[in-house]
Amino acid sequence: MKATIYIILILVAQPIFAQTNIQGMVKDQRGETIPGVNIFLKGTYEGVSSEIDGSYILETTLTGEYTVIFQAMGYKSFEKDVLLEGKPITLSVTLREAINEMTAVTISAGAMEASDEKKAVVLKPIDIVTVPSAMGDIIGAFQTLPGTANVGNDGRLFVRGGDASETAIFIDGMKVGNAFGTTASNVPTRTRFNPNLFKGSFFSTGGYSAEYGQALSSALALNSVDIPARSQGDISILSVGGGFAQTLTGERNSITASANYFDLSPYQKLINQNFDWERSPYGWDTEISAKQKWGISGIIKAYVHTEASGMKIWSKQPGSEERGQLVGIGNQYTFAQGSFKQLGKNDWSYYGGISFSNNVDNFDIAANEIQNQNRLLHGKTVAIKSFSDKFSLKTGMETYILRYSEELISENLKREITDYQYNLFTEADYYLSNKLVFRGGLRSGHSSLANQTWLNPRFSLAYKFANEGQVSLAAGTFNQMPLEELRIINQALQNTQSEHLILNYFINKNGRTLRAEAFYKGYKNLVTFEGQRFNYSKIEQAGEGFAQGFDFFYRDQKSFKNTDFWITYSFVDSKRQFAMFTEMVQPSFAPRQNASIVVKHFVGKLKSQIGTSFSINDGYTYHDPNFPGQMNAKTRSFQDLSLSWSYLPKPNMIIHMACSNVLGRENVFGHQFSGQTNENGRYESSPIGMQATRFLFLGVFITLSKDKTANQLNNL
Repeated sequence: MKATIYIILILVAQPIFAQTNIQGMVKDQRGETIPGVNIFLKGTYEGVSSEIDGSYILETTLTGEYTVIFQAMGYKSFEKDVLLEGKPITLSVTLREAINEMTAVTISAGAMEASDEKKAVVLKPIDIVTVPSAMGDIIGAFQTLPGTANVGNDGRLFVRGGDASETAIFIDGMKVGNAFGTTASNVPTRTRFNPNLFKGSFFSTGGYSAEYGQALSSALALNSVDIPARSQGDISILSVGGGFAQTLTGERNSITASANYFDLSPYQKLINQNFDWERSPYGWDTEISAKQKWGISGIIKAYVHTEASGMKIWSKQPGSEERGQLVGIGNQYTFAQGSFKQLGKNDWSYYGGISFSNNVDNFDIAANEIQNQNRLLHGKTVAIKSFSDKFSLKTGMETYILRYSEELISENLKREITDYQYNLFTEADYYLSNKLVFRGGLRSGHSSLANQTWLNPRFSLAYKFANEGQVSLAAGTFNQMPLEELRIINQALQNTQSEHLILNYFINKNGRTLRAEAFYKGYKNLVTFEGQRFNYSKIEQAGEGFAQGFDFFYRDQKSFKNTDFWITYSFVDSKRQFAMFTEMVQPSFAPRQNASIVVKHFVGKLKSQIGTSFSINDGYTYHDPNFPGQMNAKTRSFQDLSLSWSYLPKPNMIIHMACSNVLGRENVFGHQFSGQTNENGRYESSPIGMQATRFLFLGVFITLSKDKTANQLNNL
């Protein structure tokens, strides 16, 4: 009887202790075997690793339904349900390469990041305010980057042979109208916004995303700080004015309010000026910025900036001993926007907002009072869907409402235009592997004033090498409506157009960055006219042109202790028929060769950072009516050596001093000619130079906080 029971127990237990062998091969998409793959049964400790030849054998005494998981670094996990019942199982799998955000190739053609959030960083936010020649101006820092031209008597951003109007500026994705202060001819301007507002930027010199439009040459996207680190007050005492900002922060929200005032009169009484000021530039601004976290993964931002400024200057005419013509300028400006970002379910994300710009210029020229008003309303909504780690799609829509008016107050004459623009855009990123990515996009638009509809295709392709370097190719079509001051006279004007083709090599490794880029840009439908502002005639779109060349950028933060430096060189061959020119000419704002060197060295014992920057180009073309041809003359090279010193005497105090053009070089940007010839039959001229040979800036920045250790660098 006992023997019978033992036999029955053995027969019943046999299936329980039966062994199942799972075996096979693991390969990648190219058919190559993968060693070291972790293969295990989900929820158990049963597992093995694949051999050098990709084979594996997983032995188990478990029975029932289980899931076999295959995992390897750089590949997507693979799962397969199996039934373990003591019978051999053959399971060979092919693992697909996973797209790793930290190691995957990125599109770098035409693109330069300036953010702590991206791996392909060229400049960080703190670099923007510490470049010696920038004098704290955002655009001044970007003028040391490849593809830009330093036009010292203007101050705006000129990119690859393009006029300053060809660059569009965005804050948190929303278009900024009239981003630069209004100024007189040959008096440099600055951006209106404090660099401390921003955590980073995306500067594209061409071939940029289908999300951005109405810019023939460049897009500069500035991203504001989210929730500041702490509550603090910031006092700024400057050689040209001063200001105060107060920040209050909570766990999920913050608000910052600031006020600033500047007046160059005291400074310019101490420093000799080449310009004859009746009233030196002055102005004030106030702004409020509020942030609120929204749900688990969203944020809402609101920002309002308002300012007023003015100046009066005597414009001397060549060949005359008189003071010339008195030009008065008054400007009032307001920019307001609200924006949001939100991560949704199922790999959806959303962002967008609305912005409003209102710029009013009052000109007093030869007893004529002229008022211009430019208003821009921009609304945008964007949705992004990640269908997998390889494929994502961005789709958005936006609307622009533009109103522009000109009024001759003394004669009670006024004219105005309104344009409604509607845009749709879509863009897809597809990673063929960690080393190869393709981006394709379309942007459509319609203008009610021009009665024109357009479609712009754009694409980019990037491949990453084993040494972490990568090559990118970008191409596309870009449209931009002519300036409002021309459209108000000829309302039939349609889009100007440019075609971009860019080839880029980029590598960022071990604290060193190398970027080299070749480009071609073709122009169509450029506007030509006769006369000058407030007196245009014969406005047509018969112009064309091109810009071609290459850029080089090298940055090194490792070779020398406590030293950071970068070198930039750009060559631009640009010619165009535009404005009053009847033939293809090299524009005055497009020097053929531009170069800059920026060096910053930290001296720990002195608690100081010492910086120097040197900019040079081969000179500016100009038109000399004493000789045949157009744009037939050229100035000598522009050169500027600037120095800066930042000192931290206390944790909450920063003293910053900078001086531009320390060598006192008399830079000339062109010549102004008289309207009539003299007794010798020649047109007399006077050089267009700098208002002061050097500019000295001194600032003391004091931060008030509970721990008394915070300073204004915390926001950078």
